[in-house]
Order: sequence, then structure tokens, then C-alpha cells
Amino acid sequence: MGKDNKSQMITIDDVEYNVDDLTEEQKILVNHCIDLDRKLGSTQFQMDQLRVGKDAFFSMLKASLDKGVTDVEAN
Repeated sequence: MGKDNKSQMITIDDVEYNVDDLTEEQKILVNHCIDLDRKLGSTQFQMDQLRVGKDAFFSMLKASLDKGVTDVEAN
């Protein structure tokens, strides 16, 4: 079985470019953009986790405070 010789294409501003036709500098810039997109996605995922965790802890705090108020009112 032979290798797939399909060229990688990228689209920038609705224009398609063959990565093989780019200069080495352009390829490096493309790789930086790809890596930064991946990092932004990962950071967004982590922010979502942190936000949900914070909300859960805040809900637990409110429930604890409400319980304390109920206990004080009962006495």
C-alpha cells in the first residue's frame, strides 16, 4: 500500500493555500496559529471546568449559610 500523497490545504480569508507551496517562515506561522488554536480550546475547556467548580462551591457555601440561619432561627 502506498502513502497518501494528498497535499494539506489551509483556508485563510476564503482563499485556499497548499501548505507545500508556502515558505518555511509561512509554515512556521501556520504551525504557531494551529498550536495557539489548540491552546485556546484547552484553556476554554479549563475555564469551563473552573467556572462550574466555582459555582458548585458557591452553592455549597450558600446552602451552608442558609442552614446556619435556619438553625439560629429555630433556637
